[in-house]
Amino acid sequence: MLATYTFWDGIWTVIVIFAWLMFFVWVLILLMDNFRRTDHGGWAKAGWAVFIIFVPLIGAVTYTIVRPESAADYGYEPGFNTGPSPTSAAGELTRLNDLRTQGAITDAEFEQLKQRTIAAS
Repeated sequence: MLATYTFWDGIWTVIVIFAWLMFFVWVLILLMDNFRRTDHGGWAKAGWAVFIIFVPLIGAVTYTIVRPESAADYGYEPGFNTGPSPTSAAGELTRLNDLRTQGAITDAEFEQLKQRTIAAS
């Protein structure tokens, strides 16, 4: 049997495996996009998830077609996944100065926060 497995059979096997891998990744990306959307509720998300999981080809194609164009950046809005972001002391001082000039903090608060920022760096 191995003697009849030609080079082109091997190439075809690689292409088929790659196609399955692409399809699997596409379905996972669609499921992640479904649960990140904010324009429909939990039942709609569950319905789409069931549809995509149990009828993957038709569900994935349907979801891709009916997905609104405005849904392009769900989950990528500023502040969506906010965590502590590394900032330099100079950047923090600039931010504090902007808050002071906007009137959000007083001069005394600015000095206190400035000293804390300098001490932390």
